[in-house]
Amino acid sequence: MSALGLVGGMLQIAVVVAASPLLVGVMRQVRARLEGRVGPGLAQPWRDLRKLVGKEAVTPRGTSEPFRLAPAVLVASTLVVAVAVPLVAAESALYPIADLFVVVAVLAVGTTALALAGLDTGSAFGGMGASREMTIVALAEPTLLLAIFALSVRAGSTNLADLLAVTLDDPARVVSPVSLLAAVALLVVLVAETGRLPVDNPTTHLELTMIHEAMVLEYAGPDLALVELASAMRMTVLLGLVATLFLPWGIATALTPAALALGVLALLVKVALLGAALGGIEVFLAKLRLFRVPELLAGSFLLALLAVAASFFLAAGTGGQP
Repeated sequence: MSALGLVGGMLQIAVVVAASPLLVGVMRQVRARLEGRVGPGLAQPWRDLRKLVGKEAVTPRGTSEPFRLAPAVLVASTLVVAVAVPLVAAESALYPIADLFVVVAVLAVGTTALALAGLDTGSAFGGMGASREMTIVALAEPTLLLAIFALSVRAGSTNLADLLAVTLDDPARVVSPVSLLAAVALLVVLVAETGRLPVDNPTTHLELTMIHEAMVLEYAGPDLALVELASAMRMTVLLGLVATLFLPWGIATALTPAALALGVLALLVKVALLGAALGGIEVFLAKLRLFRVPELLAGSFLLALLAVAASFFLAAGTGGQP
């Protein structure tokens, strides 16, 4: 653990926790403007969280530890990834955890905890949402692994800090066929992982179409605030990961106040632009039927597989070792 990685990890926690609700506000505001509405303002998600924290926590009858612990596990797993993945600084505060397979596994822990909480309620909607969520995760996570693995072939490492270092040394990799295919696959997976259109509608009030919201229907008060905050943090971390892998410019490579400030500013700008683009695209999309979602994820898996194949061909063509 280097000093740069340690300071960067601390800054990343502060940025992710503070800016995640604002990212949700940016996406809602962009969508509202494109739909001809004024919108509630960028700070509305923070006001909603404050209101939820002030309410009484309600625990349904018959629930056990999985239901009560799920919000904390979801927040904790997201924070671990937020510290490990290099977002502000080029080095990781938790280098062993910054490995591709470990990051995906930690993210899956939070998703599994929330699915178990949905099952623990014993309600029909909770079980339905958990089943749908795990189906999507089973289809999305292999694509996530393959897309980032395609970038790691020529780097010779699956650690995200090493991938970033290789990209910073050779920025031309960003516009290679491997990167372009992997970027498209990752964006589709990001939409599925965060429950956005066209996979899921986070603002829906129709129970039969819910996926993520169906698992958290029984939560209220501070527990619901933790779930909502964790969901916003998860989206921020995933957008930050995409920005780190494909738009690494501005990230701090030296332990100086100016470099760290530039790294924080660059992360905020890139994540805000990606979030605004995602929110704008949602205006023109309709939610897919549940049975069409596997087709979308299968297409992203094919793109990731093509990225892996292209990375091996390019490595062989240049005489490099995959």
